[in-house]
Amino acid sequence: MLNILVLCTGNSARSILAEALLNARGDGRIRAFSAGSSPTGTPNPLALETLVANDLPSDGYRSKSWDEFAGPDAPELDAVITVCDSAAAEVCPVGPGAPVRAHWGLPDPADIETVDAARKAFADTFRALDARILALLAALQGSDHVALQSAFDQIKLQDF
Repeated sequence: MLNILVLCTGNSARSILAEALLNARGDGRIRAFSAGSSPTGTPNPLALETLVANDLPSDGYRSKSWDEFAGPDAPELDAVITVCDSAAAEVCPVGPGAPVRAHWGLPDPADIETVDAARKAFADTFRALDARILALLAALQGSDHVALQSAFDQIKLQDF
């Protein structure tokens, strides 16, 4: 099983959606986690609403620091995906292993102020992440770092 960490600054929206999608679509091949450099403390309610609207579990998610993945008890990570530009530019203190890295920058749906527009932004973000995750899984031919890097390289060329 591949361990993938999804990072975003606040760990309340995009990274939560990606964690849920990777776990659901990974079909036992992937165990996903999410974290942030400056976690908000709680998942965005619209992120959880979006999961429910797409028949995915919304329980058990929490906004947490990436420091949890730097300690001796942290799972060894095979990949780290950043989903926001600010997290991509930060040096993360990820611990054990030498994970493959990928950047899937997306606008933050939590930045939208009106509820209807925010719901649409969350739905759009969900679809964009789902498309990338399905492409990653289709391209993934193995369960090691070489296979992961190859899959990330293949989907990097696709237009999402």
